[in-house]
Amino acid sequence: MCLAYPGKIIGIKGDSATVDYGSEKRVAKLIERKYKVGDYVVVQGKVVIEKIPTRDAVKWLETIKNGTC
Repeated sequence: MCLAYPGKIIGIKGDSATVDYGSEKRVAKLIERKYKVGDYVVVQGKVVIEKIPTRDAVKWLETIKNGTC
């Protein structure tokens, strides 16, 4: 089983997004053009696969940080 952490898009160049996870930044491929800087997303296999509502992403990250999951 794999646990995915939401990250925040901090930059887009062509079909690549720079995603910030707080402790590190990674580059992921954008298959669709529906994403923008500031969106929280889930990446799998270096591909952005899903946008997460900001409220849900923040709650998810707080839960992981607090070790309550």
